[in-house]
Parts: sequence; C-alpha cells; structure tokens
Amino acid sequence: MADQKHEETFRVIDRRLFNSEGQIREEVLREEKERPAAQPELVSDKKAAPPAPSSTTTTTPPAPAPEPPPAIPSSRGFETLVNFVAQNAAMLLGAYPDPRTGQAMLDLEGARELIDMLVALRDATRGNLSPDDDRLLLDVLGSLQLSFMEMTKAAAKAMQEKAKARP
Repeated sequence: MADQKHEETFRVIDRRLFNSEGQIREEVLREEKERPAAQPELVSDKKAAPPAPSSTTTTTPPAPAPEPPPAIPSSRGFETLVNFVAQNAAMLLGAYPDPRTGQAMLDLEGARELIDMLVALRDATRGNLSPDDDRLLLDVLGSLQLSFMEMTKAAAKAMQEKAKARP
C-alpha cells in the first residue's frame, strides 16, 4: 500500500486592531458592524457581565479612583554613575588635562564608547528614573554628544589642513 501523506494546513488570522500607520484596520471595523449586539466588544479586555435581573435595580457606588504610583526618588548612586562616565568622556574629549602630562587628551573613539554607554543606560532605564535623574542623564548626554560632534569636526578640519600643508 502506498503511504499517502496527509498535508496539514493552517490559517493565520491577523487580530491586531491597528495597521502600521496607527489607523484602525478596515477588517476590524467590518467585523464590529457585522457582530451581533449580544457579543462582547472586540476592543474591551473585560469579560461581559451577565445581565442584571430586570425586577430589581441595584446601584453600586463608583469604585474609588486608583492612587497614582509613588514618585520615584532621585538616586545619589545613579547621579554618581552618570557623572563618573560623563567626566571620563569629557576628559577624552579634551576638557580636562591629563594629570601626568598636563596636556589635553583627545581620544574620540574612547569618548564615543563612553557616550554610547550612557545612551544604553538611558534606553535601559527609560520610564524607571525619577524626573531629576532622567533630566540629568538627558542634559549630560546632550552636552557630551554636542562636544563630540564639535571635536570630530575640529579634528577632521585639522587633518585636512595638515594634509594640505604637506607637499
């Protein structure tokens, strides 16, 4: 006897409510109109409550408003970490002289890596910082990124001038 392979098929149904542009998909609107009134709404996450008996009407007091989450306090440790990485990045951008030589230090790759660390820290802590810590991180990042851009442009200009000076 010949073995017949039974081919299983499946169907993928897109149940997302919104398209890539953020608009409600036409299929969802069409299904909403075609759906009988007794079914729960597609958009609601809550289960439909059974209908209340019509002979007795009871009113329930409104639920108290949920308390807002407590404010996240500033962290001295977070501030210290951000300042430590920022000062090292600034030193590599020439803001502070090298303590051994007294000369300004310029290491654009090292500074870029430290700035990238702060960007990763911002991404990892998004939504979990106090407003003060978030503001500190954004201010430091903005300042360092601007300095990095200026130093990169200055270094490129100096290299071009140096190349022109060579015969």
